[in-house]
Amino acid sequence: MSDSKQASTGFADAAATWNQRFATDDYIFGTEPNAWLREHAGVWQPGQRVLCVADGEGRNSVWLARQGLQVDAFDVAELGLAKARRLAEAQGVQVNYSLADCDSFDYGQQRYDGVVAIFVQFADPAMRERQFANIRNCLKPGGYLVLQGYTPKQLEYNTGGPGIASHLYTEAMLRSSFADFDIVTLRDYEAELNEGGRHKGMSALMGLVARKP
Repeated sequence: MSDSKQASTGFADAAATWNQRFATDDYIFGTEPNAWLREHAGVWQPGQRVLCVADGEGRNSVWLARQGLQVDAFDVAELGLAKARRLAEAQGVQVNYSLADCDSFDYGQQRYDGVVAIFVQFADPAMRERQFANIRNCLKPGGYLVLQGYTPKQLEYNTGGPGIASHLYTEAMLRSSFADFDIVTLRDYEAELNEGGRHKGMSALMGLVARKP
């Protein structure tokens, strides 16, 4: 990985970091979908096309495919994608997986009815700005973003997340980043997570559902 690529990932070497974490038979975030996603996935109809950003081991993309959606997903870690493909096969669904990071993936223009971004918090502020711009551009008019992440209060709980304040979400940040969208739901809340060994315990969360006009 080049120096420029290292600078763009948020971690010194995101692929190596996540491949190391995924190098276990266990699904480190579990195989069930994220609760915020499950609660809000009704914004899409079967047959619509949805993108899962940095999907890891596939728990969210596979679940969405089971709901009848056409799902594209990408991740920087080959080992994560291998586990995602196994999960999709075991559950009898198809997901179009790509090996890419958040900068190199081909998002396209107005390609998707939905984008899912769940705990994509390895991104530093510069990368996050590029990531959010790609999300805005790739959604069709009327498309929905469903996003969840940790807030700065998560640093007190230490039950998951990057542990880096600049990578965490605030309400003001998300309102500014998606100022041209219709905010359907934006919730700053605390809840008990039980998503494998990596997201476990009381957590400080931010959830967003936004519609592109």
